[in-house]
Amino acid sequence: MRAARPYLDFIERIIECSRVFIRFGKILLVVALAAILGAHWALLQSVAWTAMLADNLRTYSVAESVTRTFDGKHPCPLCRAIAAAEKSEKKSGSALQTQKLEFPPTKENPVLIVPSSYHLLPQANTFADSLAQKPPTPPPRTFIA
Repeated sequence: MRAARPYLDFIERIIECSRVFIRFGKILLVVALAAILGAHWALLQSVAWTAMLADNLRTYSVAESVTRTFDGKHPCPLCRAIAAAEKSEKKSGSALQTQKLEFPPTKENPVLIVPSSYHLLPQANTFADSLAQKPPTPPPRTFIA
């Protein structure tokens, strides 16, 4: 019985490692989704606004500092850089244009020719046919009644 314990310890370590990898994968997925949705720009903008508010509080009153920070008329260099980066990201994303694919690539309208005669294959016992038939045995009785 004592010899089986190292194997159990090894299995427990593997299970713990798998939990860590699953947790790491979930965190990585959340970070990837946040990056796709543009949350990094919102985070950077929040940092810029916080820095602007702290800088404005040194020289102006609280009300005037908040107004100057969020009015958009007095952007800081970081705010300008964020706006420029967002615009360039949107331009590069819209630069990729999809081409209209046509199949088959013909210059004139295709002509469909109907065959003169055709035969249907005999019907096989399909799943849909089996649904139309009654079950071979009566339904089971319930024990609740």
